[in-house]
Amino acid sequence: MNMDAAHVFVVEDEDTIALGVVKALEHDGHRVTRFDRAETAIAAYQTAVPDLVLLDIMLPGVDGLEALRRMKAHNADIPIIMLTAKGDEAERVEGLELGADDYVPKPFSLRELLARVRARLRAREGANETPDEFRFGLVQVDLRRRILVRDGGPEQRLTTHEAGVLAYLIAHRGRDVTREELLEKVWGYAPTMQTRTVDNQILKLRKKVEEEPADPRHILTIHGKGYRFEP
Repeated sequence: MNMDAAHVFVVEDEDTIALGVVKALEHDGHRVTRFDRAETAIAAYQTAVPDLVLLDIMLPGVDGLEALRRMKAHNADIPIIMLTAKGDEAERVEGLELGADDYVPKPFSLRELLARVRARLRAREGANETPDEFRFGLVQVDLRRRILVRDGGPEQRLTTHEAGVLAYLIAHRGRDVTREELLEKVWGYAPTMQTRTVDNQILKLRKKVEEEPADPRHILTIHGKGYRFEP
């Protein structure tokens, strides 16, 4: 995939918002297909295989959350950024649990939206450098399906962000990765944001990966900097 010329689906029924988003994306070098209903976007998603989807939650007919569920069930690898009404925390949480890769609350600036799009495309490009299945120590992980098995135990489901962090660390194994880098590449957030988000995600991931989470062998803390993955 050429990040500078990605094919982006915009699923938004409000013409004014859609027009601005489409123009901004095209000016940024992307090819854009716009839909005003989820049903037509879902049908196209199954054949056209976009590089990224911008998906409004409030849509006529099939809503954005149901469209997200159907799209991710068909192909979970395509990043989907949800466009949500400001303050709809419950919908954002539900969207993330259904597999949304990010969300942008309305009203949003086009600069922020483009930054999120670029970050998602970079993260996907980095993930493509990581094999779908990877073994290290007593762990076998299927990053495509977001499933992890440790020492022959039961399957553990990885969240979207847990899988994203692990995939990025594996792709850059043996190298120190900063918290700011993980925020930008996995979450698409500006490095100026607080970094506790990354630390919390690492703690959760260690509980699934490590035999002794308090004394990790694979996801190591680099004090004052970030983390390093050692197979």
